[in-house]
Amino acid sequence: MCEGATMEFRIDHDSMGPVKVPALAYYGPQTERSLENFPIGRELIPSGFIIAYAIIKQAAARANHQLGLLPTDIMQLIVSAAEEIIEGRFLDQFPLKVWQTGSGTQTNMNVNEVIANRANEKAGKKLGANSPVHPNDHVNLSQSTNDTFPAAMHISAAMLINHRLLTAIEKLATTFEKKAVDFKDVVKMGRTHLQDATPVTLGQEMASFAAQLRACDAAIRKLLPFIYELALGGTAVGTGLNSHPDYAKTVASLIAEKTGLPFFSAPNKFAVMAAHDAIALMSGALNMLAVALMKIANDIRWLASGPRGGLGEITIQENEPGSSIMPGKVNPTQSEATTMVACQVIGNHVALTVACSQGNFELNVFKPVIIKNLINSIELLSDVMLCFDEKCAQSIEPNYARLEELKDRSLMLVTALTPYIGYDKAALVAKTAHRENKTLKQVCMDLGLMTEKDFDERVRPEDMLEPNL
Repeated sequence: MCEGATMEFRIDHDSMGPVKVPALAYYGPQTERSLENFPIGRELIPSGFIIAYAIIKQAAARANHQLGLLPTDIMQLIVSAAEEIIEGRFLDQFPLKVWQTGSGTQTNMNVNEVIANRANEKAGKKLGANSPVHPNDHVNLSQSTNDTFPAAMHISAAMLINHRLLTAIEKLATTFEKKAVDFKDVVKMGRTHLQDATPVTLGQEMASFAAQLRACDAAIRKLLPFIYELALGGTAVGTGLNSHPDYAKTVASLIAEKTGLPFFSAPNKFAVMAAHDAIALMSGALNMLAVALMKIANDIRWLASGPRGGLGEITIQENEPGSSIMPGKVNPTQSEATTMVACQVIGNHVALTVACSQGNFELNVFKPVIIKNLINSIELLSDVMLCFDEKCAQSIEPNYARLEELKDRSLMLVTALTPYIGYDKAALVAKTAHRENKTLKQVCMDLGLMTEKDFDERVRPEDMLEPNL
């Protein structure tokens, strides 16, 4: 809007009286009251959550119609308006902050108002008319914020996990599995405590990364059935007051059909409304994934460190200049971005865990911050794994000369001699070689412990990669 221009308004009404609302807004008085009462921060309710809420409103209209509670014309208008939101339209009409009422009532009413106004517009009425579709009497029929908000939490999380997160895990794990095969014969120095250890292969290291990711994938999939439980039909406190006896199962079935995911009516509505244990569990799995990515990304940047003063055992893709003052410097930025995301997800899990623990009697009133953190974790993890895969992991290649150099200098190759000369003599060989800057072979010969031929037969790194006694 140009400087000096004035916005036009309309006067809408809710149970507390008249409210001035922007004339072209599809939202209504309760949304406007929330904007005025909660000007806190900049974090908005996530768009994926709004889409999940629209799925609920559409399914609720169909369920209420099937159960004889909603006329056909009203049902069709609600279904049509909700479908537009599901398709991604009108998302700018959901301006509410995360930091609002803990049950999410204003967000529920924001969805109700936008759907009602769009439905009435389709029926040829003006915005704010509340007729023929009323936001409470029709769009919110058989519902309460207290059962729809947690249901939307579960639906949005399940959709994002299935359609984005699991796909990203699969891509990155597959890349590491391929690298494990490609590098299966690349023998290198192992490390424990950041100190030299007995040999491994670069393929074994890559396979360990893949195994971590596969374990995270398995944990997430195992917990999804808890997320598929829906609170819908519990209405205000879990009893189902003001809903049809068959509503809960009917609406859950319609949502499952719409999304292609196996949602079902929670056997105990009280539990899923007053506590959010399923989300705490899922966030724990996301935290596990963040911990795994922290380890993987850190290992890769250490292995690629240098190019001359570090380990330099692998090379990775060079993506951008790394310094504004040091010409030619290139940094492992994909690892850095991944580890920062891991930090954020771990922090999200802490905030979410505290919020999930705060249910009192029949309701937990920390719902907006719970879903904000859960969705943020899912989206960040999904995005960073795809980015890390494409711009770093796929490019990993061995630096063969450096790998060979470090492997041959490793003092812990002496471990292969322990079965022949004993632990104490082997330790003496290693310490002497380090102190006098000699090879293990030379020290063994100097001490008269074995001949050159015996040493060469017994100290073979490629034979130290599996059980051998």
